[in-house]
Amino acid sequence: MLGDHSPGWSFLTNHAQVLICVARDPDVRLRDIGARVGITERAAHRIVTDLAEAGYLTRERQGRRNRYTINAHMEVPDPRIARRGSVAELLAVLADAPDPPSASG
Repeated sequence: MLGDHSPGWSFLTNHAQVLICVARDPDVRLRDIGARVGITERAAHRIVTDLAEAGYLTRERQGRRNRYTINAHMEVPDPRIARRGSVAELLAVLADAPDPPSASG
């Protein structure tokens, strides 16, 4: 048990942690993503852009805010995983999000 001491590292990449933040709150602000993941707002913006360009999420402008939709059908992009699953399967395990919002169902 770790108690009050946690390691200075994470099992998940920042990209995975950002995706989890979006799965938990599709209306999350970049500043809040940064705070939750422990990165700058600028880094959060760069990661959201990476995920959007790769097709893992889409952004929709709603007034002055963005709303994010996860494209849950996408395959997890890790060639070291023996049986690759979908983003939906990954989020179901990691984000307590059994049915993440999906652009394609």
